[in-house]
Amino acid sequence: MRIRSPSMSELHAFVTAARLGSFTRAAETLCVTQGAISRAIARLESHFGQPLVHRNAHRLTLTDAGRTYLDAIAAPLTALEAASAAMFDEDRRHHLTLSAVPTLASVWLVPRLPDFHRLHPEIRLDFVPYRRDEDFSGARPDASILTGEASQWPHWQVDYVIGREVVPICHPARAHARREAGRWQDPAGLLDEPLLFHTTAPANWQNWLRAAGVPSAAPTLARGFDQVSILLEAVKADMGVAVLQRCLVRDAIQAGQVVAPFDLPVTLSRGYFLCSPREKRDHPALGAFRDWLLAVAAADIKTMVR
Repeated sequence: MRIRSPSMSELHAFVTAARLGSFTRAAETLCVTQGAISRAIARLESHFGQPLVHRNAHRLTLTDAGRTYLDAIAAPLTALEAASAAMFDEDRRHHLTLSAVPTLASVWLVPRLPDFHRLHPEIRLDFVPYRRDEDFSGARPDASILTGEASQWPHWQVDYVIGREVVPICHPARAHARREAGRWQDPAGLLDEPLLFHTTAPANWQNWLRAAGVPSAAPTLARGFDQVSILLEAVKADMGVAVLQRCLVRDAIQAGQVVAPFDLPVTLSRGYFLCSPREKRDHPALGAFRDWLLAVAAADIKTMVR
């Protein structure tokens, strides 16, 4: 029987480049050179006798044939890679690799992990580097806690964890001064303040204001920050007002470092989600972690949005 399948290295190069939209990023992910990725895809195109990608200076895109081929091989390739990785680890059933948004991991998740280890002492949980554009093209992680909206990942197992519950916060002195001056009678009053924001979620201010009863608001954003931890420090330094996840600022509010001038029960669509390839739905350690994580998060949410 004649084997028509191309080599595994060519398939990995094609799938990774297609998912990331870049030869350079694919090379970084697979720990090879950009030239190696380009040559592997060229060999693949020669093998099939037709182009699979459109090459341009800004972003790699797929031809119709390339898209059809990617849809057909992506899931089987991920399953094959996972099966191969499992062969190297006899204790795989009790080993889970996880990546997570750093601020959520340090502020919310890690302090709760002793409870998980108490319930599941047989499971070894290892954290691996977090990638904002995680695509599960490699053997690790088994799962990742990502930030965004569930619709961003239609082909994965996606479970909402926490973080949709948001609240505006500011320095206590700023809130006191505004109240003393008779200002901030309603949420619209915040529009006169420097509105600090997270660079990956600039729409949070407009979405919060709409939910808070200011539907026509067109907020002018001030300074952006790419990490929640830095954004929180900016609020503590009285640089302005920010809308942040309740689960990440609750301790700062309770400690009196910041205050919530309008403590309204607002929930947005963007939050933290546990994502994993559907091929790993039967992973015993992942299943145990998912059940525990969702139960802990649900109980925590109830305490925040009463």
